[in-house]
Amino acid sequence: MASEAERPVQAGITRKLTEHFQPHHLDIVNESFMHKVPKGSELHFRVVVVSDKFQDKPVIQRHRMVNEVLQEELKNIIALSISAKTPDQWQDSDQKVGKSPACRGGAFL
Repeated sequence: MASEAERPVQAGITRKLTEHFQPHHLDIVNESFMHKVPKGSELHFRVVVVSDKFQDKPVIQRHRMVNEVLQEELKNIIALSISAKTPDQWQDSDQKVGKSPACRGGAFL
């Protein structure tokens, strides 16, 4: 398993989302390997965050909340897929998030 020093962007995302949302559930997946970027890149992420702070908020506001918390990280990543749910929504779901689409080509670097 890679250390935080080897994956500083993912570690920062984890720390900030944990501190701000006190999530019931949190997944951060580096999906950079699915794209045409150098090995070990931290440029494409999928996050699943389940928090009471999303209660009574529409999906777009939840995404804005996450984007605001991660504004520094967003300067250095290409893509961020967000699934932001309340604990009740998470409990009522199958507790899975669908696969991300395959890379459609093109290189960033």
